[in-house]
Amino acid sequence: MNTHSKSLMDCLKEIRPIEAEIYFEAEKEAEQTHMPLEQLLIKQGLVSDTDMALATAQYLEIPPLSLATFTPDSSLIDLQPKEKWKELKALPISKLGTRLTVAMADPFNILTRDIISSVTDMELVPVIALEKEIEESLDSINSEPTLALEDILRDMAEEGEVEELGKESLDDGNLDDMLENAGEAPVIRIVNSILIEALRKGASDIHIEPMEKTVRLRNRVDGVLFEIPSPPKNLQNAIISRLKIMADLDIAERRVPQDGRFKIKALNKEVDIRMSILPTIHGEKIVMRILDKTALAPNLGALGLDQLSLDNFAYALAQPYGMILVTGPTGSGKTTTLYSALQELNVVGTNIITTENPVEYQLDGINQVQINPTVGLNFASALRSILRQDPDVLMVGEIRDGETATIAVEAALTGHLVLSTLHTNDAAGAIARLIDMGIEPFMLASSLLLTQAQRLFRKLCPVCKKEIDIPIETLKKNRIDPALMADSQFYQTAGCPKCNNIGYKGRGGIMEILLVDEVLRKTILNNTEADAIARIAIENGMKTLREAGLDRVKSGLTTIEEILRVTSEH
Repeated sequence: MNTHSKSLMDCLKEIRPIEAEIYFEAEKEAEQTHMPLEQLLIKQGLVSDTDMALATAQYLEIPPLSLATFTPDSSLIDLQPKEKWKELKALPISKLGTRLTVAMADPFNILTRDIISSVTDMELVPVIALEKEIEESLDSINSEPTLALEDILRDMAEEGEVEELGKESLDDGNLDDMLENAGEAPVIRIVNSILIEALRKGASDIHIEPMEKTVRLRNRVDGVLFEIPSPPKNLQNAIISRLKIMADLDIAERRVPQDGRFKIKALNKEVDIRMSILPTIHGEKIVMRILDKTALAPNLGALGLDQLSLDNFAYALAQPYGMILVTGPTGSGKTTTLYSALQELNVVGTNIITTENPVEYQLDGINQVQINPTVGLNFASALRSILRQDPDVLMVGEIRDGETATIAVEAALTGHLVLSTLHTNDAAGAIARLIDMGIEPFMLASSLLLTQAQRLFRKLCPVCKKEIDIPIETLKKNRIDPALMADSQFYQTAGCPKCNNIGYKGRGGIMEILLVDEVLRKTILNNTEADAIARIAIENGMKTLREAGLDRVKSGLTTIEEILRVTSEH
């Protein structure tokens, strides 16, 4: 912002000199009509909107931008409804990390800047542009999805049989180009539209489920399945064959499960698709997991931890050896957290090797081993071989048996940093679980650096969330002292086009981080009960999952009902 003594009018006069008498008359009229002077000067034709934009840029010390030849990025426009950008007289230009550059017609409007920052969850970098150019750029964007699945199905309603797919139908995976090509085989267009629609809605999984007389199509968005318009039953086998070709699987084999993966390019990004096929009585059910590397947190700071938890996690990661365990139920984001930690450690001087089942995200600079039990390559055998590969950091996808646990603990004791996951309900439970697996308490006390439990919660849609009074009865029923939430503003879901009328948009994580210090090491040696360990950790400042969740409610990020759904009382 401007730190000089020059006013906006001083800057304007430098760019477009105005006679003193004319300026004085305009100033007097602006005062009488209560119209801002800058608007009156433009209305009377004394200055152009370009002059005013240049003066504003100079005054605020921000860049001016011409949008005459600018092509908007639809993926950035999709951060909120196009109508909302029009209402705010703003246009997103580019994104770099967590910084979003936005062209604004009125960069003085602090409320608009706050709304954009809140909705996008990014730091706003304003530039100034002409209002008419912002409107023209937004009008140039077709807000309707190209060839939506419903349209394709409607066009095919009266078409004849679908041609059989062969290997020659395979393409380079660029769905944006193929959706524009009306001459493509109908089934190829249907499959491409299914994939693109899932990406547009931010789905994590696509389910194609054969029923007796229909095919059900569902997308999992923010952890919840939603049904969408489905293709006719007579196209079932052709759609499955097309997907098998994309994943390089055997299209003739329909009796046994198959797994595969493929890449697609769409919506200005490249994503991996992991596909699982399961024979059912009515045909093969397909589940596709969408793996978008751009959605991964680039470092620990992006995980949204409170400061104490962030400091504890960073401290554990900085240690040369020891074990870090991430716990939680299936689908709670454990692997994503580990990948974020690995990216923090991923430097040229560090040899990082992972063993996973399956490898989800393929990361540059990291050696990733795919578990294959059919040939005897399980976690334990893979770990033994990895330890002969001179590793500095090991990531074990999951510790599920005593043998894997023993090798992992021994690796942590012999100079390696080991990261892994466990299926337990809370951070303290991980310690009791490892001891149940046969790990001696003294080995665990010496090797363990940190255990962490996490859950994923759905974030309220920032565009349509509604304020409500404090739900006193709900708090009391769940043994939460209303006094702790007295100064908080509560919200509830509403629903709008931005969130597909769900009321929630996106997910965030809450974490319970237990740093093993000297007091806890002694506790582990003398008392391995999870409750005793948790009690001491809480006394040392650890936030439980419920407490971390309530912090998100206080921040207005989610509803109390959502946090109660994903956490249990400790």
